[in-house]
Amino acid sequence: MSLVKKELLEILVCPADKGELLERESTNCLECTKCGRKYPVKDGIPVMLIDESEQ
Repeated sequence: MSLVKKELLEILVCPADKGELLERESTNCLECTKCGRKYPVKDGIPVMLIDESEQ
């Protein structure tokens, strides 16, 4: 099961460095492949704010 819709995941990038994002269902987040920042997904909506991310 996906955390976010496939179409949305295809257009989202990390706001910090424009890196590709991968779903991490175990931690309920999207993780940047470049910098490693993790953006939480709440009720199917990714919170793409740098201040809300974890490194």
